Amino acid sequence: MDSKPIAVFDSGLGGLTVVRALRRHLPHESLIYFGDTARVPYGIKSSETVVAFAEQDCNFLLRFNPKLVIAACNTVSALALEELTPKVPVPLVGVVGPGASEAVRQAGGRSIAVLATEATVASQAYIRAIHHLAPRTPVTQQRCPSLVSLIEEGRTSSDKILLMILDEYLDGVRQLDPAVVLLGCTHYPLVAEAVGKLMPLARIVDSADATARVVRELLANRDALSASVEPGRLRCYVSDNPQRFREVGGSFLGEPIREVTWITPEQFFHEQSVFKPVRELEDAIARGSDRPEAVHISSGR
Repeated sequence: MDSKPIAVFDSGLGGLTVVRALRRHLPHESLIYFGDTARVPYGIKSSETVVAFAEQDCNFLLRFNPKLVIAACNTVSALALEELTPKVPVPLVGVVGPGASEAVRQAGGRSIAVLATEATVASQAYIRAIHHLAPRTPVTQQRCPSLVSLIEEGRTSSDKILLMILDEYLDGVRQLDPAVVLLGCTHYPLVAEAVGKLMPLARIVDSADATARVVRELLANRDALSASVEPGRLRCYVSDNPQRFREVGGSFLGEPIREVTWITPEQFFHEQSVFKPVRELEDAIARGSDRPEAVHISSGR
């Protein structure tokens, strides 16, 4: 048994859909979440930039001494996971593999359409992952460059602007009549209802639930599940705008966000190559809490 937390990161809010699934499948695990809200979205950035940002995110989370790290970002999973894995001293889990596996299972040899960011599509990570499992399965990809920003703005499946743009993205996909539409970005489950309305005959698959099940199995096999019988604590850290993260993030998480801390650039980058223990980090945050650029928000119970 292992009481250390599970660490999760994403470019912004989307990774909270993975946290939501983790809290459903692993309710007694403590979770640390980092959303790089100052630099969202990752999906339109170069592969070199994505790798650099992801390494910084991992370095920050390793200060909390986690037992496992989840890259809850399809762009990071597609572009950076292979390079990061040997650098991270604990298991590093991405979302592409679990999502591809679930899509293959549900497609049963029929065609799969992947909706993803520009960077994920360009990497062809989903095509490789799907064909590794099912070489003859037809796969098509669709870039959705504006979706992450629209979802981060708080637009939902009923928003007219989002529906108009999504309908345009899906125009070519509909003509291919795929059996499965794989939501290849952790933001996209928030508009799964809209995708379902526009693609009523396709099964909609997202990787969040599949990733949570993979993590549960991995921890069980390593005898690293928490022995606690209490609900696990969730602590969230962001690189910008904690108030907005708390207000909008609840829709991703499916529950109110209780604790959000803004990590200033000085705190984020300070001694990143030498992992500071979490107690030192939290002491530093507390010392800076009276400054405008260091904010902790907690709703309490």
